[in-house]
Amino acid sequence: MSEGVTTFEMYKTQEVGANYGRLLGAHVRFHGNPKNPEAPLGASELLANAMALDAPFSLNHNNDYGWWENEEKLQKARAQGYNVWSEYYPYSAASTAISADFFAPEKFKIIAGGRPYEEVIYDPVQDKFLTQEEWEKTSKEFPGRSIFAFNHKRDEWMPYWLRMPHMIAASDAMWSGKGIDSWDLPPEDYVGHPRTAGTRGKSLRMARENGVPLMFTIAQMSYWPAYHMGLTGLEGMQERGRLQEGMVADITIFDPENVTDNSTYKAGEQGLPSTGIPYVIVSGVPVVKENEFQLDAKPGKSIRFPVEEKGRFAPISVADWDQKHTIRGISIDDSALSSPPPSTGK
Repeated sequence: MSEGVTTFEMYKTQEVGANYGRLLGAHVRFHGNPKNPEAPLGASELLANAMALDAPFSLNHNNDYGWWENEEKLQKARAQGYNVWSEYYPYSAASTAISADFFAPEKFKIIAGGRPYEEVIYDPVQDKFLTQEEWEKTSKEFPGRSIFAFNHKRDEWMPYWLRMPHMIAASDAMWSGKGIDSWDLPPEDYVGHPRTAGTRGKSLRMARENGVPLMFTIAQMSYWPAYHMGLTGLEGMQERGRLQEGMVADITIFDPENVTDNSTYKAGEQGLPSTGIPYVIVSGVPVVKENEFQLDAKPGKSIRFPVEEKGRFAPISVADWDQKHTIRGISIDDSALSSPPPSTGK
């Protein structure tokens, strides 16, 4: 995206969403790049678009260099009435394919901030960090293998994120590499990032260890996501996010003193479920009961805007853009405006 999408294309993408009142959630241009000025520019681009369009905007994965600048801008925009927010996932490693372009040596030097391969790239199959030579060999033999890329600064930044208003704890959950039916797999067979299984347990544990008020952490995981989505007009989210009469009965019952994550980056441990959460109720139906998953209970509902009979798409052209954004020219001879320019002989 950094080089393949123009800023005008990105702006028009947000405009399409704004025409429907929909939010744009995005991994921004230059995501993960620790250089200035690139690092915060991607977020500033989309935030400026959102404010110009008065459109909802969610800054996904604001857990890399420049996050503090992004958060300050988001706070100031919210104070002016804009529906903009961010999210983080509580892990120091990202997950992607081992053959991803930015692991190539010249780009890796920028992304890794000078750290060597063996401090950044962890292969869960081999259960070890890889040297550059091992990365080159493995990426050629198994280009689709999912690996973990560590940003060690995240451990330093995490206490700030745990206390950041309107910064949502997001799992970025994904199905297993063994197939789409991940929910029916034994936990030890899950292949993927441990955040799929451990985000909520880890967020609650780290917040407890850092002295963050419990209700603040619950707001990061429940209230603020529903609040911001609800502001877009999405009725399903206006009925969720808090315990209150008349709301949808989506309830998690947990032990705040002992809840913890158990999933790790190691193969065979990536899907281990969190403990200390004996009950999860969705639409009034238990999906976790007495610490046991109820695999046959699937009461979840899709939360969508209603389908509209007529679309709002409006194609653009140079003539339409000119008509909308410039004034009309005048001339004593009105026909001059529609006449072709004189030939130059070229």
